[in-house]
Amino acid sequence: MSTTIRTGVLAALAVAGLTAGAALTAAPAGAAPKAAPRFLTASQLPPHPSGWTAGPVTDGVPVELEYCFGEALLAYDIRHRDFRTDLETNAQQIVVVVGDSAKADALARRLDREVRRCALRAGADPEIEAEYRTYGTLPVEEGARVHAVHTRAAWGAMDINLTSVGRDGGTVTLVRWGQMGDFSDAPVKAFKKTTTTAVDKLY
Repeated sequence: MSTTIRTGVLAALAVAGLTAGAALTAAPAGAAPKAAPRFLTASQLPPHPSGWTAGPVTDGVPVELEYCFGEALLAYDIRHRDFRTDLETNAQQIVVVVGDSAKADALARRLDREVRRCALRAGADPEIEAEYRTYGTLPVEEGARVHAVHTRAAWGAMDINLTSVGRDGGTVTLVRWGQMGDFSDAPVKAFKKTTTTAVDKLY
C-alpha cells in the first residue's frame, strides 16, 4: 500500500532516514552490564556495483538526518555509522539506547511519523516535489517499518531515499539509504533484508 504526497521540499533535502544513538543507562547494582548494541557492516547494505565502505561508529546525529530527525532526538545520546560508495549512493545507521521499552516504542513511532512529516514540513520551496510511500512492517524483534521518499527538483535533480525504523526492547535503530534516481532505482527487497539484519543484530 502506498501513500503519495506532492508538496514543496527544500532542494537540499535528502529526506529519509531515521536516527538512533545510544543513551546508556546505568545497570542495577550487582547486574552484569548489557553489551553495547552492534551496528551493520558494509557487507550488510544493499549490494552496490562499487561496494560499500563503512566509517567508524561515532557520537551524534549524522548531517544527512539532522533536518528531519534532529528535533526528535534532542533528548538522547546518539551513535551512528556512515556508509559510502565510490558513486553517489550513501547510507547511515543510528542507534538509540533508551533503556525503557515503552519510551523506546514512543520514540520509534515518532521517528516513523517524522519521515512523512519531514516532506510536508518542507513545503516552502515550490520548485521541489516530494512523493512518499510506505513499504509496510517487518516481523523482526519488536518490529520495523520501511518508508521511501522521492524528491524531484524543477531543474531536473532527483533523489530517492529509503528509511526504516526498528526496535529491539529498549533500543531503537534507524537506517537510511539514498542516491540519485526515483522509485524504480530503490532496492526495496534488499533494504528490507538490511533492516531486518540491523534490528536482529543489535543484541
